[in-house]
Amino acid sequence: MKALVFDVDGTLAETETVHLAAFNAAFAAAGLPWTWSEQAYARLLTTTGGKERIARYLREAGDDPERHPVAALHADKTARYAAMIADEAALRPGVAALIAEARSHGLRLAVATTTTPDNVEALVQATMGVPAGALFEVIAAGDMVAAKKPAPDVYRLALERLGLAAEDCLAFEDSRNGLLAAKAAGLRTVVVPSRFTAGEDFAGADLVLPSLAGWSLEVAPA
Repeated sequence: MKALVFDVDGTLAETETVHLAAFNAAFAAAGLPWTWSEQAYARLLTTTGGKERIARYLREAGDDPERHPVAALHADKTARYAAMIADEAALRPGVAALIAEARSHGLRLAVATTTTPDNVEALVQATMGVPAGALFEVIAAGDMVAAKKPAPDVYRLALERLGLAAEDCLAFEDSRNGLLAAKAAGLRTVVVPSRFTAGEDFAGADLVLPSLAGWSLEVAPA
């Protein structure tokens, strides 16, 4: 093993409640009568990408996404998320220890996510107090690729930028879409379900854990 590749939202930290609050705040600021409940958001999370979730919500409501400034709404939501996460972020149990263990063994670290680089930066700064690039050599994010998870594109981009083969890396995910993306790219995958993904199907994962707390790379799937 030469590198660990992490999903971000739900994997590094339980961020989805903050994302939900940021979406609703952006809708309210734009004067839109949209409010997503946790139940509705959990369903929308099966669509990866914030802009894509807004578009899905509109289509399901019988509306046309082209009639609304989806990109601008999402940009405002991203700015609001960065401000909110600074006060509310905490890494999931075991994440900090795993990153420290990986670095002590000389393993390289990367991110493969559907969120934006700005969101990655905000989370890492809030939880670890350093720029994201100081920890993660590669940050492959959703809008950098043609298709988001469950397509394997973002993992393939991470592998390309690392200059490594899939068999040299281990992926960490919290969702079925993430698992499908990582496995389609050929990576062994550890799934640690999050609050919003606990009921999903993780068949095909190399390992499913309730938490990374106390887990060591010495028992990583071979």
